[in-house]
Amino acid sequence: MSRPILEARGVTKQFGGFTALDGVELAIGPGERVGLIGPNGSGKSTFVNCLTGALTPEKGAIHFLNEDVTALPAWQRARRGLVRSFQIPRPFKKLSVIENVQVPLRFALSEPPPTGIDRRAMDILDSIGLDAKANWAPKDLSQVELRKLELGRALAANPRLLIADEAMAGLSDSEVDEIVALLERLNGEGIAVILIEHIMRAVMRFSQRIVVLVAGRKIADGDPAEVMRHEDVERAYLGQ
Repeated sequence: MSRPILEARGVTKQFGGFTALDGVELAIGPGERVGLIGPNGSGKSTFVNCLTGALTPEKGAIHFLNEDVTALPAWQRARRGLVRSFQIPRPFKKLSVIENVQVPLRFALSEPPPTGIDRRAMDILDSIGLDAKANWAPKDLSQVELRKLELGRALAANPRLLIADEAMAGLSDSEVDEIVALLERLNGEGIAVILIEHIMRAVMRFSQRIVVLVAGRKIADGDPAEVMRHEDVERAYLGQ
């Protein structure tokens, strides 16, 4: 792997006497596709919150684009290109679809896009298949369209690394395929992606590498097929 764009070094997070993360290490290369999996309560959300700035670890460090960002707030990390989407889309209900994309274009970038905010917003909607519904209200979108809008709002922040947090939960098989195809297309444009997902066929299709967390520790990291044959993974994650 070429020089990582993201490095988590010995990340440890505690809540009172409970250790949610215990010395987690992770490196992500430019343009890489990584699946992050683990059973409920394994520490995935805590780890993502530490990476993106919602939480600060007690120990360890997070480097992004060769800069120590451990103490930076989430908005400063986003402006550097470390961006996430959320499992439950929460668009601004009183704004149209295109206005929802314009918000991060106005406030999440260090400078306006060269093509202008309106043009860039339409380009993003076109790339996620929502250009025809630019003036719709979010309440009129389907579930898969809301997930696309959530990814579009993340895309507006011009990510170098996108963390997609369960972007497919509750979708049908065909809708899951739509989201996977969208993430693959974004990755093809040079965006590294960490996919957090419980739908294993999607993870296996998308990921070049799979990382497994269990009880706050990384127990596997490597080729998807090999990781899923790992005895500890089968025991902890697949229940075998």
